[in-house]
Amino acid sequence: MNETLLLEATIPRTLDAWLARFEDGSWRGARVEGWLFEDAAARRAAERRLAAHGVQASFRSAYKPLLHFFLEEVEMAGLVAVTVRYPVHAQAAPQRFLLEAYPLAGLWPQCRFEFVPGGDGLEHEVTLRWQDGREQQARVFAPNRVHTGTAGSALLSPTGWLRVQRADGSLAGDGAEATDYEQAFARIVECVERHDWPRGEPFFKRLDLRVELPGIAQRLALGHETVSSHEALHEDLYFSLLEVFQRRSGRAPGDRRLQPGQIVPDVRAGTGPLRLRVALRGFAPGADAATPDDDRIPLAQLARAPAAARIAREMERLGGERFTATTRQGRTVLGLYRPGPAAPVLVSGGQHANETSGIVGALRAAEALQSASDAHFALIALENPDGYALRRELAAWHPEHMLHAARYTALGDDLEYREQAPWFEREARRQALALSGAQLHLNLHGYPAHEWTRPLSGYLPQGFELWTVPKGFFLILRHHRGWQGEARALLQQVGAALAEVPGLADFNARQLALYERHAGGLPFELVHGMACSVSEVERADSAPVTLITEFPDETVHGEAFRFAHTVQMQAVLAAARAWQRLARRAWAGR
Repeated sequence: MNETLLLEATIPRTLDAWLARFEDGSWRGARVEGWLFEDAAARRAAERRLAAHGVQASFRSAYKPLLHFFLEEVEMAGLVAVTVRYPVHAQAAPQRFLLEAYPLAGLWPQCRFEFVPGGDGLEHEVTLRWQDGREQQARVFAPNRVHTGTAGSALLSPTGWLRVQRADGSLAGDGAEATDYEQAFARIVECVERHDWPRGEPFFKRLDLRVELPGIAQRLALGHETVSSHEALHEDLYFSLLEVFQRRSGRAPGDRRLQPGQIVPDVRAGTGPLRLRVALRGFAPGADAATPDDDRIPLAQLARAPAAARIAREMERLGGERFTATTRQGRTVLGLYRPGPAAPVLVSGGQHANETSGIVGALRAAEALQSASDAHFALIALENPDGYALRRELAAWHPEHMLHAARYTALGDDLEYREQAPWFEREARRQALALSGAQLHLNLHGYPAHEWTRPLSGYLPQGFELWTVPKGFFLILRHHRGWQGEARALLQQVGAALAEVPGLADFNARQLALYERHAGGLPFELVHGMACSVSEVERADSAPVTLITEFPDETVHGEAFRFAHTVQMQAVLAAARAWQRLARRAWAGR
């Protein structure tokens, strides 16, 4: 496979550099405080090494410092109440540091957390109270810097920091230091920005970014919450480079029509110096690697995303009239149409290929719909096979990461927003609507099951701030002008039906409560205890009403994945039932 190397480099490990600096004997009696993007084990080992040289060192995490303060420094036994006065900064959203404290309010349910704005500068002011009457005041520094991001806006982002006091008490330094983590990000962005790209989109077929570095990978004792600096760097690289190419093309930030090509960050844990590699390569169209998926496992029992071959076999087994589309990488989008006298619906999954519960939910729903003699539906279980192949490739190394690089197509765009030929994947949806005449599209999606951050680009994922932490099963309703009545009635009926799904109401309530503690008020309406948004849109090649489901499924496996695709299936079945009473009798039934 042809490859063009753009960058190959190593970056010295910041922690090693600090050790070399303070072990030389001239710093005996000094006090060193440092913040960087390393795990607790590496930081504790470095502290012990410096202690042997007479240096009192405290190395803390620059990523989510308040959370790590509680995980590493606070005596949690008997702690009953905490007040956190978090900072509010002019260059960040008012709730920025409250969100960065996530998920403190849920980790220790026996302890009452109170969050109030107004901390001093970049410090959290913390009051701790224990059951035995003890009280302690603490100040937790959150090192950040103001800079210009890849989208051109001013950002406040976590950064390394070094504070050094000599043995005589004088200050030898107190300021931001660009750590290895930050340097790796900056080198890759600079490499891409300076490259001589073609004048028009797409700029490449595949842009591979390989990073190996030490970092943080810690599962928390709450749901699927994970703190991973490696995953965060994947996210930051991917979306930052989208912003780079949006600016290069003269597009607005967040324009999902951008077609740069496939951007593939592969961020792996390593030791010692950081290793970077950036290369352009082509792709081999067609077959994906064989997988050992067992067809004897019923769809309802699947504990993780199935292989593309299993999805194809399930589509074949369902029967119906076939239609297909071809992706940029030469894969086939499979569709089927089952004509009948009922009001038709279009069911689709896998538009964003790292959101996998909807794929299984769509297949299970089609099985159930097919059992009715009057069934009338079109199905595209996997709309984005190229993205799905990339998700499977990356998940082999990073099964617990959300992998947003696999979200879009091999062109790098969101197929929902594609407006002109070549249609590639979008052609399947166009055929499905033309064949069925469906006035309702049930589009099954997912979103991160744990916190989503971009630590080097303002911390919150720009353009996706409402999705930074889980908030339960979420419904997005879009309708054409004049269809508001049917759309609203559908939302109410689907919400009522889903409220009866065992376990879902409690699941939603728990996640919404934690969301509200760390994000402030709920910026969306609730229908039967479920978060929803409703908007009017106009697009000629879309159904008059589209119901988008959003389950927090990215990274879930096992029983949690089974629950996710069961809820997706139930949403489809509830909507299809309700639509029989709401549809306008003008479809082209065949």
